[in-house]
Amino acid sequence: MQDPTETRPVVYDLDGTLVRLPVDWGAAAEDAAEALRDAGVDPDGTDLWGLLELASETGTVDAFEAAVGAHEREAARESARLPLANELAESTGPVGVCSLNCEAACREALAVHGLTDRVDAVIGRDSVATHKPDPEPLLATLSAMGVEPASAEFVGDSERDEVAARRAGVSFRWVE
Repeated sequence: MQDPTETRPVVYDLDGTLVRLPVDWGAAAEDAAEALRDAGVDPDGTDLWGLLELASETGTVDAFEAAVGAHEREAARESARLPLANELAESTGPVGVCSLNCEAACREALAVHGLTDRVDAVIGRDSVATHKPDPEPLLATLSAMGVEPASAEFVGDSERDEVAARRAGVSFRWVE
């Protein structure tokens, strides 16, 4: 665990790292598929991440985000705080959150757990044009924090997180 007195900039993933969002991903995918159908796109046989890609390709990202974001925001209000949230709360250096969840859900979860004032930047799936494992969201988080990638650490719980860190030139730490 990081020394809380250390001032190294840290970016955290949200779900599975700082909090656990109890999202019913099956229901979210069904609602996203229905939203795409309503927008004239055939989503049959596509999983949730495939639906996001399909929405990006067909210009229906807003429909996808409205459907999935509603599930994430609701889950954020019921989220469980994980141990690394305490590390974040005690940190004295710059802190950011970079997540595959929508930005509003990230902000809601941080507020629920009293972490809003401790976070300098929040970038969600819908904050920039790409999503992890592309490095753009992580680099946007670091830019908003005013720090260079080489000086920062990204903490996450998925291979997407690790790949995004590597591509951005940021050191990576797995959630224990």
